[in-house]
Order: sequence, then C-alpha cells, then structure tokens
Amino acid sequence: MSQLQCISSTQAVELISDGAVIVDIRDPESFAQGRIKSAFNLSNENLHDFINNADMDNPLLVCCYHGISSQSAGQFLIEQGFDQVFSINGGFEAWRVEQPEHCES
Repeated sequence: MSQLQCISSTQAVELISDGAVIVDIRDPESFAQGRIKSAFNLSNENLHDFINNADMDNPLLVCCYHGISSQSAGQFLIEQGFDQVFSINGGFEAWRVEQPEHCES
C-alpha cells in the first residue's frame, strides 16, 4: 500500500503539468470563490462516482483550506485504492499566495 506524501505547491505544479488530477475538498462556496486551475470539487455527494471513474494509477493531489484535512482525506483515498496521493502543504491558503498564476475564480 502506498503512503500519503505532503508536497509543496511547486512540486504540485510539476505533477499537475505531468497530468496529475487535483481534488479540492473545501466546501462548494469556498471552491466557487477561488480554486486551483483544473481542480475538481470533491465532496461526500460525488465521492462514490469519483472513485468509480478515476484512474487509480494516476497521481492524485488533495487540497483543503490549510493542508490538514487533506491529509486524512488523502489517506482515505489511498485506502480506496489510489496508488499515488499527495497533500499540498498549506492548502489553498498557501497556494493562492505561492501560485497565484495557477488560481481561478
């Protein structure tokens, strides 16, 4: 079984450019106000469909508000069969400061 890795926003940008999928577990309102480009808002309502349709071998980045909740969510996704799961250090709050060119609203 793989292990969750915490990575910087710079490392995340590299993985995204190589085709990694990014999921944002913040509430829909926060997601709508600002998010990482190409991020998918993952919630309890769409989790089952996401898991059933995902490529488990493709790297998966998990983003939350501050990089804490994404760690437990990432561990859960590993337990569901994802092979490479990464939590972004500092979450979206750090991302929007460090990578503003990779944000959208």
